[in-house]
Amino acid sequence: MIRYSAVVIMLFLMFKASTAQEYTYEDTLRGSVTSYRSWWGLDHYDLHLSVHPDSQYLNGYNTISYTVLDSGTVLQVDLQEPLEILSVEQEGVQLNWTSVGAAHLITVQEPQIVGEHHEITVYYHGKPRVAVRPPWDGGITWDRDSNGLPFIASSCQGIGSSIWWPCRDHMADEVDSMDIHVTVPSHLMDVSNGRLIDTQKNNNGTTTYHWQVVNPINNYGVNLSVGDYVHWSETYDGLSGPLPLNYFVLRENEGKARQQFGQVTGMLDAFEHWFGPYPFYEDGFKLVEVPYLGMEHQSAVTYGNGYQNGYRGTDLSKSGWGLTFDFIIIHESGHEWFANNITYKDRADMWIHESFTAYSESLYIEYHNNTEAGADYVIGTRLAIANDRPIIAPYGVNAAGSSDMYYKGSNMLHTLRQIVGDDDLWLGMLRGLNREFYHQTVTTHQIEGYIADFVNLELEAFFDQYLRTNRIPILEWEWRDGSLRFRWSNVVSGFQMPVEIVLDGSSKRIRPSATWRTIPCDKKPKSVSLDRDYYVAMMNVVD
Repeated sequence: MIRYSAVVIMLFLMFKASTAQEYTYEDTLRGSVTSYRSWWGLDHYDLHLSVHPDSQYLNGYNTISYTVLDSGTVLQVDLQEPLEILSVEQEGVQLNWTSVGAAHLITVQEPQIVGEHHEITVYYHGKPRVAVRPPWDGGITWDRDSNGLPFIASSCQGIGSSIWWPCRDHMADEVDSMDIHVTVPSHLMDVSNGRLIDTQKNNNGTTTYHWQVVNPINNYGVNLSVGDYVHWSETYDGLSGPLPLNYFVLRENEGKARQQFGQVTGMLDAFEHWFGPYPFYEDGFKLVEVPYLGMEHQSAVTYGNGYQNGYRGTDLSKSGWGLTFDFIIIHESGHEWFANNITYKDRADMWIHESFTAYSESLYIEYHNNTEAGADYVIGTRLAIANDRPIIAPYGVNAAGSSDMYYKGSNMLHTLRQIVGDDDLWLGMLRGLNREFYHQTVTTHQIEGYIADFVNLELEAFFDQYLRTNRIPILEWEWRDGSLRFRWSNVVSGFQMPVEIVLDGSSKRIRPSATWRTIPCDKKPKSVSLDRDYYVAMMNVVD
């Protein structure tokens, strides 16, 4: 194997010399669709993995099936240190590769003819990165249950799935389907994505679990969960027919889990209403206990919220409504629609996942209670907004924007709902998104364009304001000469947004722009306030 070629070193130095120091050539290889990725399309992964709990060691291989889309002979497979590639094969031939950090550029020997299907097999091993603060930092969690038995799980959004298995670690191209074979000590069980196809007892004290995913799946949505699990199941009568629901929890927690996981069917009732059918009927739905807070792994949502309502027992909205549901069950399951069904192409557009899913929390409350309750919740979450930097980050370098993508994003959507002013149209838009982009990877511009077209509004400046700046619109007003004057300030060019104000107790819809506008107002109002459903600020420029 060649570690670094002269060409790769030259490209690296040229990139470093011509760009700011904030991002590196390695960031570009990780975060963009390079020439080493663009000429081939993912078809199938066949992952075989052995987990060794005592030594915290992994070994195995992944067979990557792909279709040739364009001319090329070098393809990029990602695997992060301290894991290492042992060998790469195609058609029985050992292949060479060069490495730039976690990117491994493999030179194939077989002719690559457009339209043909090929596969390579990547063998690897090592001790993967340990997750220090999962799920945010990413890696493998090696824990023990109360009986001292291993309790192990993966979490890798952001840092990428190449932290524990070799793959094409970029979101733009989801693999069409996947087989996952995980071998663990026989007193333990692995739970991964999709449906359990086979369980094989080996003659060395281990058991291999074969899971199969038949729908497209993003890389970070693939998961590994190992423990002394007990299992039960039920069937949900959903919009697309019978949906199998399977639950896996530590033996010691079965009683608490059976009660708490009763919220799953109510979650499905709400989200199938708002977003349309659960997107992965063929793969089923699982809720799996893990030794960290939780994650939206596709068809295998992971859970670690302590069998209590709220977010670790607290109400993020301070409205009271946040303690009426288990945050992890509702939020992480909401990602099945926004993250797993509709998936961003670039991490910079992570708001597509988090804003809609944070908004789903209030929609869940609204469905099971009323509109005012849902509004109380989403408005209460404004306490968490920092307005520190834009929600959308730089593209092509695997960068994420502000954490405001959660609750500033959900309040942006709540504000947009008021602008639309038609809840039937709003519901149709949410369901339409999940139909239009079913099992697809998307860009922000696709989502913005679809929403604007569906509700027939000009929204370019609106999205620029909330997603691409950290400035909140300020409604300036004054009473002068028998008129109420108002305008938007602190806004991007072209920003015009209608808003509801309350004049002496009466609601009135006005249409400010960046220039002063007026409406008749014979006497100075005693009180002028904003409708609380709009996430904007207000200032009297006189008083």
